[in-house]
Amino acid sequence: MKADFGKVAKGYALHRNDLTVNLFESLKTRGLTFHGRTVVDLGAGTGVLTRMLVEHGAEATGVDPSAELIREAQLIDSELGESIRYVNRYAEDTDLPGQSFDAVTALRAWHWFDGEAALKEVKRILKPGGDLLIIDSGFVSADPIVQETMGLLKKEIPGRIKPAGRKAGSGQFINSFPVEWFAEWQAYGFELKELYNEDYTVDFTLDTWCERIKTLSWMLHLEEGKRNQIMESLKPHLTRLFGDRDYDVAHKIHVAILKNV
Repeated sequence: MKADFGKVAKGYALHRNDLTVNLFESLKTRGLTFHGRTVVDLGAGTGVLTRMLVEHGAEATGVDPSAELIREAQLIDSELGESIRYVNRYAEDTDLPGQSFDAVTALRAWHWFDGEAALKEVKRILKPGGDLLIIDSGFVSADPIVQETMGLLKKEIPGRIKPAGRKAGSGQFINSFPVEWFAEWQAYGFELKELYNEDYTVDFTLDTWCERIKTLSWMLHLEEGKRNQIMESLKPHLTRLFGDRDYDVAHKIHVAILKNV
């Protein structure tokens, strides 16, 4: 169930920061702000959301099991003049003090967690009435660039392309989230306050799009040489169809705002 993104830490840091800048404005319109609040960002990776939380006034702590991803996060923070705390632990066992945080967030990570164990830990560290924000985002399968890319990947790595982590075991989704999660959230005392999604686009060159694809969980079991070989097949394929130019790839963000009751 776990995925070792530390294998592609450099590429992850460079090419998986594609999060809409409108996220915090959309949260604000729904009554959720972070200024002056203590926040734990679970599955923080290279700190994309953690840094945004700090930029919006939060005292944020990033938690991630990959030491390699945390190192990349700290390098980025250093370049930006930021000093953010990261904890090298799993979301299910953060070792953080109980009932000490105003909010917990998870960006593109909840499907990698043991759902029940993670909810128990969130319940432990979150203050009563605190917020749990679960976010999923990524490129849209209907986009022509994505369709051609995934079609080639399915030929190169047959049988490997399926929903990631715990999503693979679900046959029905609501706003990108498996239906089973809603029952889990409720069972552990988290009330769903808002559920929404928004469209946005991300600009890639041919090279940066290929580097982005190399960081997908489906690619992690492959050796670096094999990943590069697949990209060398993908580049001329996309160039032939779409040209060697910048691609505006359609993305969608899915957000669940929950309250600890």
